[in-house]
Amino acid sequence: EVESDSFGINYGAVMQGHDERTTVMLKNVPNKYSKAALLSLIDKHQCDYDFFYLPIDFRNKCNLGYAFINFRNPRSIVAFADYFSGKKWEHFKSDKVCLVSYARIQGKESLVEHFRTSRLVHKHEKYCPLVLN
Repeated sequence: EVESDSFGINYGAVMQGHDERTTVMLKNVPNKYSKAALLSLIDKHQCDYDFFYLPIDFRNKCNLGYAFINFRNPRSIVAFADYFSGKKWEHFKSDKVCLVSYARIQGKESLVEHFRTSRLVHKHEKYCPLVLN
């Protein structure tokens, strides 16, 4: 059984190189955020990532309330989580509070493989995961 805090981010462990996980899950994303709007917000913080995915409910044309981001360097997670965790969202008058935790699936290659076979990924480019070199 997985301990309930195994997805929590320990900043000290990351900075000391003891925790080298690179993929986080951004939770409580307001449903009206589009992929472009969320990326714009994330990119304001000069995050060095190589994978981003915001799952979409195609019937309702809105996101499912969470996103996945894989960072090139585990230490980048600290500044990202420090900024986003516990913050209210800037748009759409949402009362949701952002949470950042480690994702169950870790690493760019594992994410690409997982979402390649996922029913959530639509063939339309704007809904597909963003994968960078």
